[in-house]
Amino acid sequence: MHTVLTTDHPAWQENTITGHRQRPLRTADGLWLATLTPDGLDLACVDGTEDTKPTLVTTDPTSLPGTVPPALLAGLRGLGPSVRVANPWLWDAITTAVLRQVVRADQARRLYRGWCAAHGTELPAPGNGPASGHDRGPAPDRTLHTAPTPETVLALTDEQFAAVGTTFHRTALRAAANAYLEHRARWERLDAPALATALVGVPRIGPWTAAAAAADFTGDFSVYPHADLAVRTWAARIAPDHPWPAADKPKKTEALFGAHWHHLAGDEPRHLHTLTLSTLTWGAHARTDQLGGTDPHRP
Repeated sequence: MHTVLTTDHPAWQENTITGHRQRPLRTADGLWLATLTPDGLDLACVDGTEDTKPTLVTTDPTSLPGTVPPALLAGLRGLGPSVRVANPWLWDAITTAVLRQVVRADQARRLYRGWCAAHGTELPAPGNGPASGHDRGPAPDRTLHTAPTPETVLALTDEQFAAVGTTFHRTALRAAANAYLEHRARWERLDAPALATALVGVPRIGPWTAAAAAADFTGDFSVYPHADLAVRTWAARIAPDHPWPAADKPKKTEALFGAHWHHLAGDEPRHLHTLTLSTLTWGAHARTDQLGGTDPHRP
């Protein structure tokens, strides 16, 4: 049976030699390389210890209620169950959400990767880390980096932010880095709704950014900003004949869509999580039986 992997996070890249999808990860105790191969998802600790392993979130759209439009339901069920790696590093989840502010998804991917390459931590090849002793999965065909640490961010000059195109995000990243270093121990113990609420207290982090970061870190997409452009885009592509809400102004459209999305999911947060994450997966995924191919849904 094939595996469907959610690849919404910009760290996922294709190994151009093997066609496998790969992503660097930082946990509390080490650096990891996640690789989707034809045999499934491999998680290899390449530096540090394996005491804290990344968490996998499995989503099955067959559990969705009948309030979901038939065409949308059929499209999501056709994709089947999927797995997503919950971001094990809250700081990276915050960084990713901040860098998505006011830019399109493709721009955010390039910005995130350039930011990590310029100031982040290089990921050792599998088996080459000083404490891992492992040699599982194919090595990257390019250098992979995790996000810059909050300490690194606070030491950067204005010119260094500008050099990688993050001048607009500079204030938010600095404020988030200071807040993270002060509150991380408490934040990491919160559930998704409470974490989103806490993050809104950081300057330049609004409800959208806070909710996106909380969902990425906890794996709970019932708190995701459900009127996000990606959700609206993929939903409309899956079910183009459904009367999706629209208005003369973007903010009105978002409000109408968000209310409609909640109505489709019903009263249970688990259905809202499944509907949202399955839709995002439909638009950004890789399959073990199609590695090396082209995602037919990618714009």
